[in-house]
Amino acid sequence: MITRRIQITGSVLVILVATAIGISAQAKSPAPPRSITVITEPSATVWLDGVRYGVTDDKGRLTVTSVPSGTRALRVRAAGYTEVRKPLATGFRGDLIVKLGKTTDEAELAYQSAEDLTTVDREKAIGEYQRAVKLRPKYFEAYIGLARAYSDRGDIENAHKSLQSAKRLRPADPEGTVIEGRLLKDGGEEDKAIAAFKRAITQGRGFQPEAHTGLGLLYKDRAEVAGGSGNYDAEIAAYAESAKHLAVAAGQLGSSPDAMVVYQILGLIYERQKKYKEAIALYENFLRLFPNSSEAGAVESFIVQIKKQMAEPQ
Repeated sequence: MITRRIQITGSVLVILVATAIGISAQAKSPAPPRSITVITEPSATVWLDGVRYGVTDDKGRLTVTSVPSGTRALRVRAAGYTEVRKPLATGFRGDLIVKLGKTTDEAELAYQSAEDLTTVDREKAIGEYQRAVKLRPKYFEAYIGLARAYSDRGDIENAHKSLQSAKRLRPADPEGTVIEGRLLKDGGEEDKAIAAFKRAITQGRGFQPEAHTGLGLLYKDRAEVAGGSGNYDAEIAAYAESAKHLAVAAGQLGSSPDAMVVYQILGLIYERQKKYKEAIALYENFLRLFPNSSEAGAVESFIVQIKKQMAEPQ
């Protein structure tokens, strides 16, 4: 269960989404939601434009609801199979069959093992990423995995080394650039982090929910510091900037599980801004997208609390 005040750490950026005018604007001209059902091997992980949407069931099916407009790329990976990446036609909806072929590539198998271990045993995951890049020295995804794993461990030096290896292979890849922004933020170089996050968004042609989330959290931190020191004009400006980027992130994440955290942070900011109608609309959209989530009950209570507050004499 979540608490009313959400604690944010750097790892939220891995999990880490509306246009820059905010989710409230969506209510004025909502785009019709579309969904796709990926049909492939059981227990396969599915990404859309780099956003993880979940794992297929025992029949190899995963339905993704509320696919963001403009989604361009599908990625599917299952243990023991060669990963498949393919373009997704604009506006596509319905069933999409993705055939995976078995793999005996040791580098790919080591990478898959590392990915599975990241949330279970980080040290073993690092070892498997290292094995993958030793077997395939130009394995971009494995270097990215290493950079994230080292960052989560607090090993900034090795995170930078792994990231530089990745960026030598793909200098303009938005994922590498957003990790750079994350490392800069963790190192206290906020202005450089902002520049990196914005560069990642440009490299992603406007689509980079992790970078928008990074900017949203950075400006949220600035707002809290400004408020704590009594600089209320700076607090208001920073919260506005934070809400703008988190709204974009939420819209781009769609119904991805990662969106749940972003929605809750953004709702809290709307409440601090006294934008109660926007907060209610946001929470109601959360309940529409994630009706069966463990946080749904708490989000319902947020709506009740806000409505009571709005009913009180001002």
